[in-house]
Amino acid sequence: MTETDVAELLSRIDLFAGLSRRQLRKLAADAREVRHGAGHVVTIEGRPGLGFHLILEGQVAVTQADSVRRTLGPGDYFGEISMIDGQGRSATVTTMAPMRAVAVSHAAFDRLLDDDPGFARGLLRVLCNRLREAEQRAAATG
Repeated sequence: MTETDVAELLSRIDLFAGLSRRQLRKLAADAREVRHGAGHVVTIEGRPGLGFHLILEGQVAVTQADSVRRTLGPGDYFGEISMIDGQGRSATVTTMAPMRAVAVSHAAFDRLLDDDPGFARGLLRVLCNRLREAEQRAAATG
């Protein structure tokens, strides 16, 4: 998979939607493809996060406190919160089938934030939009 292909895939993710082509290419340059067999524990709830994963093939189960919360497949992603804040994972992710994903490490993401203030601004806009949407959903249900 080429850097251009990865940049195109990343551009389709809401988290990176506000980024320029140049910023997406920088992020893609540090990304790598990873593969895991079925039954592999990719992340463990509470443990440090190593990065973000965009699923290209396969399926994973997302569990919290040993309860399956959802399943993810191609086009879905996980690890974005830990990638941003460097804190422990909010869930355990286990492959249900062989998985192929694009991974961006926390360190690569931090370098890009440090090197490109425009990247940080674009990301903040997306996160603020997410927060506003969450507040609106909470207000509608509460």
